[in-house]
Amino acid sequence: MGSRWGVTPKQSLLSEVERRGELEVVTDCWRLLDGEGADESVLIALAGPAARTVIEGGAGGLEGYWPRVWGARGLLHVFQPVAIPALLRRADDPAWRVREMVAKVVAAHRVSEASELMPVWTHDPTARVRRAAERALARLADDPRG
Repeated sequence: MGSRWGVTPKQSLLSEVERRGELEVVTDCWRLLDGEGADESVLIALAGPAARTVIEGGAGGLEGYWPRVWGARGLLHVFQPVAIPALLRRADDPAWRVREMVAKVVAAHRVSEASELMPVWTHDPTARVRRAAERALARLADDPRG
């Protein structure tokens, strides 16, 4: 598990895709989002040095919200529809950073299955979640696929 410091999370994650395959990496990302854990190499690819802190129990550890945030971040860069149920299960996530990142994934990949969730998040107590949900709704409205 060599370090990849000096590259972006996207670049590092794409290296994981080359090494392990897209479906396996997407599966690890949605498992992180679901709080199920995943291959440590994906955590490190997504979070760099911060992953080591979390793996060792700091910053909430593997049960904290950071792995869920990182899992959603990974889905920004590597996505397949198999991840949609995990996105929808984050509807009541207590961590605003998770909700914000899920809304970004919904916008980036125009996840129409989340079209009922995003209007609710436009009233979220956290401004960043509200803005991300508004962007997602705009992207969904502009989706030529229906």
